[in-house]
This record gives sequence, structure tokens and C-alpha cells, in this order.
Amino acid sequence: MHHMKKIALGCAMLLAAGVVPAADALKIGMMTTLSGPASGLGIDIRDGFDLAVKHLGGKLGGLPTEVITADDAQNPDTAKQITERFLKKDKIDIATGVVFSNIMLAVAPAFIGAETFYISANAGPSQLAGEGCSPYFFNVAWQNDNLHEAMGKRVQDQGIKSVALLAPNYPAGKDALTGFKRFYKGDIADEIYSKLGQLDYSAEIAQIRAAGADAVYIFLPGGMGINFIKQYAQSGMMKKVPIFAPGFSGDEDVVKAVGPAMEGLYNTTHWYREMDNPANKRFVADFEKETGRLPTLYASQGYDAALLIDAAVKAVGGKVDDKAALRKAFETVKAPSVRGEYRLGNNHYPIQPYYLRQVVKNADGSVSNKFVAKVMDAHVDAYAKDCKM
Repeated sequence: MHHMKKIALGCAMLLAAGVVPAADALKIGMMTTLSGPASGLGIDIRDGFDLAVKHLGGKLGGLPTEVITADDAQNPDTAKQITERFLKKDKIDIATGVVFSNIMLAVAPAFIGAETFYISANAGPSQLAGEGCSPYFFNVAWQNDNLHEAMGKRVQDQGIKSVALLAPNYPAGKDALTGFKRFYKGDIADEIYSKLGQLDYSAEIAQIRAAGADAVYIFLPGGMGINFIKQYAQSGMMKKVPIFAPGFSGDEDVVKAVGPAMEGLYNTTHWYREMDNPANKRFVADFEKETGRLPTLYASQGYDAALLIDAAVKAVGGKVDDKAALRKAFETVKAPSVRGEYRLGNNHYPIQPYYLRQVVKNADGSVSNKFVAKVMDAHVDAYAKDCKM
């Protein structure tokens, strides 16, 4: 017993002297949405992340890596229980994966309170980008408003006079329409908030028809978007009042489910499949080989989250317990990425370009996204100025 005490004392003195040993392994907590109508998004994030770990030989930052995966089922209470288990029982080093902003806001305080770094591969709520920013929260995707801002700018530049807006009633839905309206200065014919997870849109389609707008802008991720677009196309409205969308509602998961009715739809994104860089070419080819499906922006974000963790852990020589050094590494490291250039701003959210894609018909009759143009360059989110980190 006496001997044990002496060893513990020796360790404590080492730590006090600033000598942090390198970890012998890395534990990642991957909590994401793997069941329900939005499961496609979480599955893509997980599969993108796993592919990167595979490409890196099962190691992130040179450390053998264990990814502990859990399904939040899009339920904040379930997410809180998983978070508790990740922090207390699994003793994870770094967390990632959450799709939905209401889930992120429910669990962020626990991760931040435990000083456990959270690398968001999707959810980018405004609350964590401004005054509520944290040294322990990083986002490798975008801030919630950003893709919508890009489309607001595009629709404004097109000279479209009036637009009806539709989004689910939850934090990212509010951020979405706020972002669109920040850049679109035309007439808002109607602003409709549907229930999160809703799958029947007959009432909303009637409301859009009654609004008499020139176009409709939707943010409906996962099964919500698939159902809305199918029903909208069936109603004969597609040709009369075209849909504009963020990449989330116009991505390959939606295109695959809806089919040729999607042809012509414009959507905005920070990444597109044809991006000409070595990391992306390898990612796209191997993702399709491994999963049998085209990668979505969700998959690209999962992959980039793993690349950022790899680069940061490498930069601190595997000493993940040196929180100050690891934070600095996350902030400054030049991680490779499938989207080419991005850097993290003062609030730990990306500063990056945004692009326009259109769903087009291929030679074989199938439809998929094609790059059209760059819409914004090195765009900074609207909340960064309120972050006093």
C-alpha cells in the first residue's frame, strides 16, 4: 500500500511539472442518430468517420483508436444518458457525431463541464457559435445558418421576387430561415414551421400554393425532406413554384429516395463530390466501394472530423490529457480535408467557401448532384463577433 502511494505521488508530481505522458490509446465517443426517419444522416456521419479511421490504419494521431458508437435515436433524454456513460464509464477522450441541434444543445453542457473536447461533424447551433462558444466545442461542418445564407444570396442574385419558407420547428430550423433572410431581401410570402419529424405535408403544400410565391425555400433534413419533395412533386407544384434548398435537403440520400422528380432542384453546400483534391478523390471512391452509395455532405463531414482529430492528436504527440495544448492544436493545425481549404474562426466554427449544386439527369437516366458555381468565399458566420473566448 505504502509503495502504491509513492507511485501515485510520483505521477502527481510529474503532472504538476507539466510532463504529460502520451496516451497509449484513443477513445472516441460517436453518438449519432442511427434509427428513425433521419437515421441516414447519422449512418453517413458514422461511415465517413469510420472510413477515415480505416484509411489511417486504425489510428488517429498515431494512437490505436477505439470508436464507441451509440444511437441517440433523435431523443434528448437518450442522448443525455449516453453522454453520462461516455464520460463516466467509457472515459472517452473526444466526442463527435451529433446530427440534430436540439440534441447538441442538450448534451453540450455535460461535455464542456467535463472538459471533454467535442468535435461536431454536423450540428452547428447559433447558441454555441456566439456568446455560448466554448474552448471545448469545435465544429468541422458549418454554422447552422451558413448553407441557408448561401442560398439566400443566390436567390437574391437571381432576382426572385417572393419566396415561401418552410422548416421544422427546432433550433436549426429557426437558424436556417434566419440565415436565408439575412441575405434574401425580397418578399417573404409565408414562413411556415412544421413539426420536427413530420412526414405528411399536405397542409403545408396547400399553404405554399395559397401564398402565391415565385419559389419555395425548404430546410427539411432526412425523411422529412424526402417526404415533402415526393408529395410536392406529386401535387404538380414542382414546375410552378420551384424548390430551392440547402445541401441537406438536396443531397444524394434524398435524391436516391425521390428519384427523377428531383431533377432541376438547386441546393447549396460547402462540399461537392467532384472536388478535385487527393483526399476527396480517395474518400469518394472508397466510400462508394465500401457502402454501395454515393457520399453525402454528412459523410464528408464525418470523414473531415476524423482527419481533424488525427492532425490535432498528432500535433500534441498523443498527449491528449494536455488540454491546453490539444485545444491549441485543434484551433491551429492544418488538417487535410475533402473540401479543400477551411480554417476555424475565433469561435471554433469553419470559415470556408459555399457552392451551388443542381440535381441533373445522367446518361443512364438516374439523377445526381452536379457542381454549378461558387456562391461565397471564406464566409464567416454572423455570431462569431459575439464569441469572447
